[in-house]
Amino acid sequence: MVAKMYFEPQVDAYFHPDSYGYRPGKSAIEAVGVARKRCWRYNWVVDLDIKGFFDNIDHELLMRAVRKHTDSRWLRLYIERWLKAPLQAEDGTLDSREKGSPQGSVISPLLANLFLHYAFDEWMRRNYANMPFERYADDILVHCKSEKQARWIKTVIEERLRQCGLELHPAKTKIVYCKDSFRKRNYLNEKFDFLGYTFRSRRSKDRYGKFFVGFLPAVSDEAAGARRRTIRSWRIHRMTYKSIKDLACMFNPIIRGWINYYGQYYKSALYPIFNQLNGTLQRWAMRKYKKLRRRRRRAFYWLGRIAKRMSYLFAHWQLVRQSAGR
Repeated sequence: MVAKMYFEPQVDAYFHPDSYGYRPGKSAIEAVGVARKRCWRYNWVVDLDIKGFFDNIDHELLMRAVRKHTDSRWLRLYIERWLKAPLQAEDGTLDSREKGSPQGSVISPLLANLFLHYAFDEWMRRNYANMPFERYADDILVHCKSEKQARWIKTVIEERLRQCGLELHPAKTKIVYCKDSFRKRNYLNEKFDFLGYTFRSRRSKDRYGKFFVGFLPAVSDEAAGARRRTIRSWRIHRMTYKSIKDLACMFNPIIRGWINYYGQYYKSALYPIFNQLNGTLQRWAMRKYKKLRRRRRRAFYWLGRIAKRMSYLFAHWQLVRQSAGR
C-alpha cells in the first residue's frame, strides 16, 4: 500500500486520458460513455482481448518503465521482489515466476497500467492518433472509419503486442460494425461487450419523439444473468422472519449500485431483472402472510399497493413501480 501511494502520483500524470482502469478520478462508466459517443462518429470498432495479460507481463520491460519514473532504490527493490515472488501450489511446492504480475496485489493494477501505457497507449498516441481508443486495464476498443482501416490496425496492434511479449486472443478479438438507422450494411459482427455493457443496434427515441435505431449500450446478457443469479442466491422468499423494511435495508445498497452503474444507459434493459426481484418479494409475501398463501394475484396487488404508497422503500421501485409485484 505504501509503495502504491508513493509511486502512483509519480506515474498517473503521464497516463493517457483514455486509460480508465484503476485510476483516481477515472471510472468504468466514464469509459462506456466515451465509447458510446465515438461509436456514433466511427463506423467500425476493433474489440481487442489480450490473452492472459496479467500472466504474461514481461518483467524486464516493466522494470525498465519503473526505472524511468523513479530513482528510489527501495521502491525498485520491492517492485522487483513482488514480480518475482514464487507462487505456492496446493501441495506446498514453490513455482518460480519468470513473467506476469501477481493478481490481488495492491500495486498490481498500477504496474499493469504502466506496462500497457508504453506497450499500447503511448505507441498509439505517437503513431495512430487519428484512431481513438478506450482502455480499461486490458479491455481495449479502437475506433476506425472503415473496415479496411480496422483490419489493418488490428494486424499492426497484433504485431506490436507480440514485440512486447503479449498475444491477442484469436477468438475474442473481433472487428465490429456499428449498425444503426444510417449505417445499414450487414456484417458478421454487429455487437460487442465492454465493461458489463453490450453495444448493439437498439430502438430509441429522439428529442422530437420520433423513433430510430441507434448503436447504443445496455446491460449485457452476461451481467444481467449474474444479477439474476445473485437475486436467487438471496433466497428472500425464505426470510419470513424479516419485515419488508428489513429486506429493503438489507438489499438496497446492492440494488442502488446496480442502478447507478447499469442504469446510466438504456435503463429499460434492467426492467426484467427488477421484475424478477419483485416476483421474489411476491413469493416472500405469500409465505409470510396467511391471507396471501397460494393467492398469487392477491399478493401481486398487495405488493403493488405498497410500491405505490412507499415507492422510496426499494431503490428499484422508482424505475419499475408500475409493475411492482410481477
